[in-house]
Amino acid sequence: MANDHALKLAVLIDADNAQPAIAEGLLAEVAKYGTAHVKRAYGDWTSNHLKGWKEQLLTQSIQPIQQFGYTSGKNATDSAMIIDAMDLLYTGRLDGFCIVSSDSDFTRLAARIRESGLIVYGFGERKTPDPFVAACDKFIYTEILVAKPDEEQPLKPRTASELKRDTGLVNLLRNALEAASDDDGWAGLGGVGSIITKQRPNFDSRSYGYSKLSELIAATTLFDMDRRSPGDGRPKVIYVRNKNQAARPEA
Repeated sequence: MANDHALKLAVLIDADNAQPAIAEGLLAEVAKYGTAHVKRAYGDWTSNHLKGWKEQLLTQSIQPIQQFGYTSGKNATDSAMIIDAMDLLYTGRLDGFCIVSSDSDFTRLAARIRESGLIVYGFGERKTPDPFVAACDKFIYTEILVAKPDEEQPLKPRTASELKRDTGLVNLLRNALEAASDDDGWAGLGGVGSIITKQRPNFDSRSYGYSKLSELIAATTLFDMDRRSPGDGRPKVIYVRNKNQAARPEA
């Protein structure tokens, strides 16, 4: 796979369905995956409902796309976003899309973009319906991106005992490690992370209070970790293994 930071991305924001407070954190997160070549926010900008977005549009250089609500109860903003997304898809100039909404109406759009071989990052609140989450390659909850003023960090890190009691998390980590491991039980952290994301697009170590997957895995105290140098002056690569792996008899 090409270097993620080289990806050309389109960021499409359903402003009717997203809070302006996420804008800065959202674009900082997008920058981890690639470059935002297109930044658009959709909504009825004549409405007072969106006035909080004005400063963010200017500060973050996001292009507002006007869409009047023609009929009560019908979301014209969604339709405008979907049409624009398909137009951008057909240009062939992009590598992926960032769809910012908690609305399940974008489920089919995400699936269609992926069918064309492009990557889809979804951003939405924890109330986002599961079908939209599952339709994305990766889904990031926007609550993680907004630190509250009275908190030093969004979430307090869970203790080792708390993490061990989370059987869903432990099974996810162990299954991904097993799928990526070599004959000695060691697996590169990058491979483990890739498998986890494919299995659970909304997985995020920050939900457990850890900024990195490596920190979360270390905090469980269930795994051995080893930093290996690939040579040629490249950064060391982290490998992980079940702690009981070494004690297993050889076949």
